[in-house]
Amino acid sequence: MQISVVIPLLNEEQSLVELYNWIVKVLRSNSFSYEIIFIDDGSTDGSWRTIEALSENDDRVKGIRFNRNYGKSQALHAGFLKAEGDVVITMDADLQDNPEEIPELYDMIIKDENDLVSGWKKKRYDNVLTKNLPSKLFNAAARKTSGVKLHDFNCGLKAYRKEVIKNIDVYGEMHRYIPVLAKNAGFYRITEKEVQHQARKYGTTKFGVNRFIYGFLDLISIWFLSKFGRRPMHLFGALGVLMFIIGFVTAGWIGLSKLYKLYHGIPNILVVDNPWFYIALIVMVIGTQFFLAGFLGELILRSKRDKERYLIKKTTPNI
Repeated sequence: MQISVVIPLLNEEQSLVELYNWIVKVLRSNSFSYEIIFIDDGSTDGSWRTIEALSENDDRVKGIRFNRNYGKSQALHAGFLKAEGDVVITMDADLQDNPEEIPELYDMIIKDENDLVSGWKKKRYDNVLTKNLPSKLFNAAARKTSGVKLHDFNCGLKAYRKEVIKNIDVYGEMHRYIPVLAKNAGFYRITEKEVQHQARKYGTTKFGVNRFIYGFLDLISIWFLSKFGRRPMHLFGALGVLMFIIGFVTAGWIGLSKLYKLYHGIPNILVVDNPWFYIALIVMVIGTQFFLAGFLGELILRSKRDKERYLIKKTTPNI
């Protein structure tokens, strides 16, 4: 199979049939072998009924339904597990991503031998203050922190070599950082393609300004995990040892200073009246805690087991 189109969605009943027809028209006109996987992330409208109807009429349409809303990352994770195509295309279900881009994205993976191609919505039809400006700041920070030179990390329209999506773990809210996860997994041929952004035709956006706040927090998390995720002792242990040594040396200096003054008959205050004694004590305690945190992190890393992060309520018979 050449292409798997993975589409996470939440309450997009109005757009699904139109999106399906558009995708099928493009794929059939280019003679692609394909499958379309819809992941219903806890919709409360008729989205799942529409997916079932599409699947009954076309066995290349497959559906996964969550029992509640778990988020886009979990939906993509479920879709990636089921995808069988050599190239996996992800896109949103709100008709703002243009399926006409799929053939060129496919060629950029197969012919140009890229691992991942990310869409770049250079011209956007979103609110400037609430989406465009925060998005520019977010993307600038992501480029600086991750070293992945993409203009638009948030674009839902992306193409992946199959090996990429089978070897990365998309969790939490990390769907924004799949290119970074891919780079950390050793897939370095990452590029972008300028894509057409469509104005929203139905409904309203499911994301608010708070997604950028969460995005920055996730960016810090992924930076930390990429550097110290496999060796937490390298960070916490080093900090702990350093702080303990500083505290120990300070406490030793206080003790020696006290003995020196006593030996030479110089008036001196009690050690417990010296504020530096308590500072040294606190630094040693914090250092010990950092060291223990690193040690516990190593133990957890070695004993962790994979767990299902979502509950699938129903699937179409052909999946």
